[in-house]
Amino acid sequence: MLAAAMNPCPCGYFNDKSRECMCTPPMIQRYVAKVSGPLLDRIDIHIEVPAVQYKELRGGAAAEGSAEIRQRVIAARERQLERFADDSARTKAAGGALGKPIYANAQMSTKQIRAHCELGPDAERLLERAMQQQGLSARAHDRILKMARTIADLEGAKDIVVKHIAEAIQYRTLDRSYWA
Repeated sequence: MLAAAMNPCPCGYFNDKSRECMCTPPMIQRYVAKVSGPLLDRIDIHIEVPAVQYKELRGGAAAEGSAEIRQRVIAARERQLERFADDSARTKAAGGALGKPIYANAQMSTKQIRAHCELGPDAERLLERAMQQQGLSARAHDRILKMARTIADLEGAKDIVVKHIAEAIQYRTLDRSYWA
């Protein structure tokens, strides 16, 4: 697992609501270009995390508790284990000749993505539009589908629908051209 962070620009204030960014668009583009596209393609989730204002830190807004989140994650992992049980059993029966057993959506092969990430017409159109407008790679396409499958699993949904695809696309912020 990789967890990494970077500033949005050399000064660190691009898109900051409280401070002005002093960087020019070419400076920002050069800065972000230091991380190669093929490397970004291999990172499942990349999001912009804005600075948190003091009032938000001190606010008493109720959030979902850790215990509830843990239960949703456990249930999603169980759904994934069930989904891939046949694949894992075939792998064991073949003496490992079919590859490693699969335990999570992130491990899905292209064949498994096609089998377990079917989309309805509306979700298909949304993904196609995102691919074209953002110039996403085939690898980003597969990452979006795996992420959408996981989002659906966390929600307890059998099918991937438009909102799951939309959320998964939102986790690909560094694929977007707005950094330039």
